[in-house]
Amino acid sequence: GKVTLKVSTNNRGGKKLLKSATVYTNDKKNPQLKLLITGEVEKFVTIRPKQVRLNGVAGQEIKRRVAIIPAPKYPFKIIRARARNGKDIFFQLSEEKSENGEKYALTVENKRKLKGNYFDIITLETDSKIRPELQIRVYGRLRQPAENQKKNE
Repeated sequence: GKVTLKVSTNNRGGKKLLKSATVYTNDKKNPQLKLLITGEVEKFVTIRPKQVRLNGVAGQEIKRRVAIIPAPKYPFKIIRARARNGKDIFFQLSEEKSENGEKYALTVENKRKLKGNYFDIITLETDSKIRPELQIRVYGRLRQPAENQKKNE
């Protein structure tokens, strides 16, 4: 017989992979076979930081920068960027040159003026068949300005 297994390698670039699977058979001597899948997952991209945290005081500028660096073996272009919601954030993608080729800078800025928390995802569409999309999670945690806190006490 033939067994086909698919293993997700998302967020495992540059790490060892160790997964197991059990195959159930109708063979009375070997009703179960344990398979072990091991290997190194090649790095496709470096994203630093992996997620964006926009924490601070509501109404003040809160901005973070994310570096997106394609692995030399797997070059790609980012062809489009979009936010799932986009209500609380502004973002801008720029292309930069590096010694190893192209790299990108994603600047994410808080737009929200009121205290509270929010979550969004920025999806980067690539021209790669290996990873046609990259996702950056954005977490916002805004507290009210100090002068407003004193008024409310």
